Order: sequence, then structure tokens, then C-alpha cells
Amino acid sequence: MGLLDWLLLPLSGSAQHHIEPWAYWHARSMVLGWCVLLPLGALVARYFKVLPRQRWPQQLDNKLWWHAHRALQWAGVLLMSVGAALAVGRAAGASPAAQLHGSLGWALVALGWLQVVYGLGRGSKGGPTDVHLRGDHYDMTPSRRRFERIHKGLGWLAVLAALVVAVLGLLVADAPRWMALALAIWWLLLAALAWRLQRQGRCIDTYQAIWGPDPRHPGNRIKPIGWGIRRPQA
Repeated sequence: MGLLDWLLLPLSGSAQHHIEPWAYWHARSMVLGWCVLLPLGALVARYFKVLPRQRWPQQLDNKLWWHAHRALQWAGVLLMSVGAALAVGRAAGASPAAQLHGSLGWALVALGWLQVVYGLGRGSKGGPTDVHLRGDHYDMTPSRRRFERIHKGLGWLAVLAALVVAVLGLLVADAPRWMALALAIWWLLLAALAWRLQRQGRCIDTYQAIWGPDPRHPGNRIKPIGWGIRRPQA
């Protein structure tokens, strides 16, 4: 058996593979949403608040990361919703593994939309460039700090949980081996990219990316929220 033949075989090694059209499109939507768009959006938000050639802190509040993060997350959540809709009413006669995949999948759908709704309530911005100096983000009010802890924590938890659910989905569908291999390579590339950007010190505090390191800004007197966040000096 050649390598191509081996890659085309299902994970179980069965000689035949059949999947319903709804399941095929469900898998496509979920993989594109949860394994491509949403992780990329998370990486953009973590590592691209200050761009490599940006003259920080002379150039502040680069909004490219925000627009990219918002577009990727919205696109990912919408694709996730399409994939979930395709699976509605399909659980009859499902195996225990398929039922587990479905339960975890619906939990992820709820978590994805929770992130969207919660993000809309992140509070006002404020700061010297805003209409009003006072704002939830600029002042780092308790509600803003709570938002950042929950939004960041749930976001990364969802990305990691999506990997588990995707692997379970591949097993339930007895997907071709090349799909599992491609997904594994993709996640390893994402992990390697995150590791490299972290080592380069690209995870810069959102507050300083927007308003700079001046200690007169109230948020600079508060410890950054999250792990591995850097506060560079001017």
C-alpha cells in the first residue's frame, strides 16, 4: 500500500468510508470556525497590539489588531452557528462517542456566543483620545478588570477545548487519515507561532499599547491581567 492510499483510508483502517452530506458540511464549518478563524483571532489579539515596525510609544492605539480580532471572531462564531444548525435533530441512534461529541459541541457553541455577548458589554473606553477622559478601560474599573479576566480566560479555554472536540469528531466520523494529519500539523504550526511570538516579547499589555507607559495613566499603576504579558519601557 502506497502512502497516498494509506492517507485516504479512514482512521479505523476500514476499506470504506461514508458520511452524510449534512455531517460533511457540519465538519467543514466547525473546523474552519473553531480550528482556523477563532484561534487566529485569539493570536492576533494577544501578539499584534503593537506591530513590529510601529514606532511605539510615539505611535499609539494601533487598531489593526482590534479590527482583525473582531472580524475573525465574528466570522468564526457565525460559521460555528451554521455547523451547529446542521447538526440539530441528528442525534437519533447516535453512538455514546457521538453523543459526547454533541454535548461538548453544544457547550462550545454556548461558550462562543457568551464571549460575543460578554464582549459587547466590555464598558466604555475613555482616555485622552476619547470624547470623555473617564472610562471603564482607561480607569481600569473593577468591572473592566473582571471583564478582562473572564474574557481572556474563557477565550483560551474555548480554543483548547475546541481541539479536544475536533479530535473526537474525527474519531466519530472515522475521518480519512489525511484530515487528522492536516489538523495536527495546523495546530502544531499555531503552537509554534505562539511560542515564537511569546519569546519575542510580542505579548504587550493592551493598556500600554493604547495609551503608552506614562505612569500618570491610572491603568499603568495596576498589574497587567493575564500571564506572560509584557510592559515595555519607552
